Amino acid sequence: MKVPYPKHHFVKTGHIPRCQVCNSSKLHIILDLGHQPLCDTLLTKEMLNGPEKTYPLRMIWCSHCTGVQIDYCVDGKEVYHPDYPYRSGISKPLADYQRQICLSLIEKYGLNSKDLAIDIGSNDGTLLSGFKREGIRILGVEPTNIAKYANAHGIRTIQSFFDIKASQKIKKKYGPAAVITTTNVFAHMQTIGEVIMGIYNLLEDDGVFISETHYLLNVIQGGQFDTIYHEHLRTYSLRSLIALFAPYDFTVTDVERGDRYGGNIRVHVTKGRGRRVSPRVAKLLKEERAAGLDKLATYGKFARRVKKARLEFMDFLIKTKKSGKSIVGKSCPGRASTLLNYYGVDTEYIPYLAELPTSLKLGMYLPGKHIPVVNEKILLKEQPDYVVLLSWHYAEVIMKRLKAAGLKSDFVIPLPDLRIVKNSRVKRA
Repeated sequence: MKVPYPKHHFVKTGHIPRCQVCNSSKLHIILDLGHQPLCDTLLTKEMLNGPEKTYPLRMIWCSHCTGVQIDYCVDGKEVYHPDYPYRSGISKPLADYQRQICLSLIEKYGLNSKDLAIDIGSNDGTLLSGFKREGIRILGVEPTNIAKYANAHGIRTIQSFFDIKASQKIKKKYGPAAVITTTNVFAHMQTIGEVIMGIYNLLEDDGVFISETHYLLNVIQGGQFDTIYHEHLRTYSLRSLIALFAPYDFTVTDVERGDRYGGNIRVHVTKGRGRRVSPRVAKLLKEERAAGLDKLATYGKFARRVKKARLEFMDFLIKTKKSGKSIVGKSCPGRASTLLNYYGVDTEYIPYLAELPTSLKLGMYLPGKHIPVVNEKILLKEQPDYVVLLSWHYAEVIMKRLKAAGLKSDFVIPLPDLRIVKNSRVKRA
């Protein structure tokens, strides 16, 4: 049977010699982050006594479609193992934000109780709960064991990876969808062609696919090298997203920008070619050109900034250690693994990472550097001199919350450029 999508839209496990989006060979290494472990394969105490797998982690830019990718693909079944330790509903800002997405889509596309909304990579069903509350029919597709949690909490979820076969089963049982969403998922998938064709098969004739991912423009302007990890096979520019959908019967009809994950892009892709396109699409393409996303020099400047931030951070850590002051970490998102492994920071400099009491990562150890993840209550008890905010893109919210809880420490914000924020300067929540 002939595969109904371009061959290169099935990213093979291992080294990737060509562009995952457009198949061009015009690739440039922007940043080599060394061999790193999978950022969400945290270790148990017993696992610290065994060997640990690492894989090449390089940031590569394609000068043809302006997308960024990594050049080594780890098998998705290894990356998204059944015990993958992430729940979107744990973070209140994220939960509130995802509910807002639902309200905006219901209004934009006039959704009602007859319509079906499907979320791919639906995690614990936080996003779908927003649709459900408004009376829209819902279905989640989630490969990890978090699907069991979602089902137990009234969010109908199929535990499965999403491909053409899965889409056919879903359509047969539930009918076509008016909207299909993915948030922070579409840049992760090896099986791009399978996913796009599965979405095509499942959507109604005027149905819309809405994908939200990190946005390359924000990554480059914000020095955000820590968004590069093995889960993120690709970091999209709008131009590369348009190139991605060009071989398919779809039209990129609208685009929005947001401030999630340190800056995101939300694209609306309508089933069928030649659909009416919002002027926002041309406007953002123009912005990308003005920002130099199509020029190699832009990425060289970015790489120099990253290397400078690394030196400044390590310099600060060493000086703090020498002076006898204490410094600890707050939060253990995937991006913390990239940053701490690339910088070379272990327990000698940062003895622990403090997480929310509800985190699935408590009692585990950071891959690579083996820093323990502990309950954030320890911060109030120990009152360290400095707290490094590894979810630095939520810095304002976290600083206010911790200060209100009684934390007296000063804060260290590692990116986009190293910043120390005195506790006295943090406004009360």
